[in-house]
Amino acid sequence: MSLFWRIFLLDAAVLVAATALLLLGPVTVSTPVLLTEAVILTAGLVTLLVANAALLRVGLAPLARLTRSMNTIDLLRPGPRPAVTGHGEIADLIQTFNTMLDRLETERATSSARALSAQEAERRRIAQELHDEIGQTLTAVLLELKRVSDRAPEPLRSELHQVQETTRDSLDEIRRIARRLRPGVLEELGLASALKALTTEISAHSRITARRQLDPDLPPLGEEAELVLYRVAQESLTNIVRHAGARHIELTLRRTPTGVELRIRDDGRGLHGAPEGAGIRGMRERALLIGAELTLGPAPQGGTEVRLEVPTRSGSR
Repeated sequence: MSLFWRIFLLDAAVLVAATALLLLGPVTVSTPVLLTEAVILTAGLVTLLVANAALLRVGLAPLARLTRSMNTIDLLRPGPRPAVTGHGEIADLIQTFNTMLDRLETERATSSARALSAQEAERRRIAQELHDEIGQTLTAVLLELKRVSDRAPEPLRSELHQVQETTRDSLDEIRRIARRLRPGVLEELGLASALKALTTEISAHSRITARRQLDPDLPPLGEEAELVLYRVAQESLTNIVRHAGARHIELTLRRTPTGVELRIRDDGRGLHGAPEGAGIRGMRERALLIGAELTLGPAPQGGTEVRLEVPTRSGSR
């Protein structure tokens, strides 16, 4: 039955009931209208309006639930679909909305996968150019500075040594940037070694103490899942260093009954309702690519906790 006929029949039922009461009841209307008659008619009108409103609310309740779902839906945080309730056009509308959400999430996942794949390819290209072009150029500059320094007089030699140190620091920084762009450790030595290198680098280049706890018996993970875990850890640690004002970081990678869990805690200032930036939304997009669940919230001892739960095929059986 269509929505039009449902509403029409609800109103018709109320009007028929009102007509029957007027025909069969003892109520009469005088001219002029008496006070008691006006009170009875007013009470009857209020009763009719309340009954009509109650019936319409019951009939249109599925639309109200659908409206709330439309206002709160987030494609980066998939949740349960609205239950298909009601009849006729209302049920068809809810079912169509659920189908649309499925299609949008699939299309977003596909486009995000392409964008992130292109991003990783561009990172590898830039890292390769930094290593091959600028790195080799600075290495040649260092060698030339050493040759000139060996022949220079003593007052000038100390200044050349200072320039050498500056150039060497720049070369180390370029190599560090290249490693962050292209996780060669991840490709060559695996996820555990790559996470160790991340935490070691944090401790070496900041005043933050980083602790790690990595389970030795992790289940086998695909290259895509390992890359997502690494990038989420990298982005989380970068955000902590830049914005959290933390002194301690704890990184944990452990096996779970359904897969692998990455957890990063800090003792910084916390989120405090701050809006999510591009970095966090990028982490959510990466998590969706492999069917993982990313949660951010306050840590038990203050600060922020980032948790990424990655399912595996063996764990999902």
